[in-house]
Amino acid sequence: MRQQTLNSVYSTPTMKRRYEVWFLRCGLADGSGAWWFRYLVMNLGRARKGGEAAAMPAQVWATWFPRDGEPRSFIRGWPVEKLELSPRGKLPFHCRIAESGIEEGVCWGNLRVDGHAVSWHLQFNSAFGTTLSDKGWIGFSRSPHSDAVFSGEIEMDRRKFAGTPLGFGVQGHNCGYRHRAYWRWMHAYFPQHGGAASTLETLVYDLPFGMVFRHAVLWHQGKANHLRRVKENEIVRDAQRLEWTFAAETTDGTRVEAQVEGLAPGIHRLAYTRTDGETTFPVANASSALATLRIGENELLETDGGAVLEMGGE
Repeated sequence: MRQQTLNSVYSTPTMKRRYEVWFLRCGLADGSGAWWFRYLVMNLGRARKGGEAAAMPAQVWATWFPRDGEPRSFIRGWPVEKLELSPRGKLPFHCRIAESGIEEGVCWGNLRVDGHAVSWHLQFNSAFGTTLSDKGWIGFSRSPHSDAVFSGEIEMDRRKFAGTPLGFGVQGHNCGYRHRAYWRWMHAYFPQHGGAASTLETLVYDLPFGMVFRHAVLWHQGKANHLRRVKENEIVRDAQRLEWTFAAETTDGTRVEAQVEGLAPGIHRLAYTRTDGETTFPVANASSALATLRIGENELLETDGGAVLEMGGE
């Protein structure tokens, strides 16, 4: 039940300035790439009737990150009449937009964009969920399924991806009055022996008065550790590379060092629409990133393509 509450709806139909999004990052088990899906509602109380898809009140996004190839994104927007959203705080939750939707443990979609067809039906489960940030009405960032295992199928222009499991990653849920001026976020999934997994998720963003929010959560050996003293060592954001290295400490003082890196052509760049409904800002996402995690002096975890790194804002 705890994980289910992390997905419950916050938005109401009368809110004039707010975004809320449920997203999934599924790295395919065969190593061929990763899929990124988003179900977004925005500014429902002053919803637009037309215009660009990225400014519509109900949106569905699908992005394919082929290994060693350029990402391809498909986005559709709909008016509020095509949205079915469960009441605020009610469980089980649902967000249904036209022929697509997400509920607890399942999501589906059917998009036709610019002559392309993308459809999916996925089931997912996990052992761990967490809250990265919660600032009340201002906004929150949650991961109801931090070590998610996905099964089902995805089809893009008659190319089918299917399996049990199909892939691994994260299902997240974010909401806010507005987007931050900048943020850095990463999630890495490290398979372990016996079918278990370790994950690391880190979020950094700006706060008022020049302050900075930093939080990292390590799920390892069946235990959650909210890391302390997160210190960023290197940040690279250019045309060819996204890279982020940082260090932190577990509650018992063990040093943790992490590096996550996305390389061109596998970096997707897109303009997100702000909740003012008028302006945009850049977001770069590498959903087939490399990551290394050193825990203490003797433990090293690595993944080649099992991580996502996102940098938003200026």
